[in-house]
Amino acid sequence: MTAPRGSEGNVVALPSSGEIIPDQRGGGRWMRVTWHDEVGVVVLSLWRETGCVGTVRLDRSQVPALVTALVDGLAAETGATPTMPS
Repeated sequence: MTAPRGSEGNVVALPSSGEIIPDQRGGGRWMRVTWHDEVGVVVLSLWRETGCVGTVRLDRSQVPALVTALVDGLAAETGATPTMPS
């Protein structure tokens, strides 16, 4: 993919902490989870191939609610009682 004429490209260093999670549908889709401690946020970014197509910025205080929702969803799927790590 090339940048449109007249546009300037910015090089941005990716944070060293985070995870890359592939989309089960394939097609070059994936999600990156990055921590930005300098501003107290976690960024969930959605990618297709090498281009970011969307982001959600969560304040650190919102992360436990996200984790709880994921754990509860997994527990409901299996019928297990959710347990949070200590």
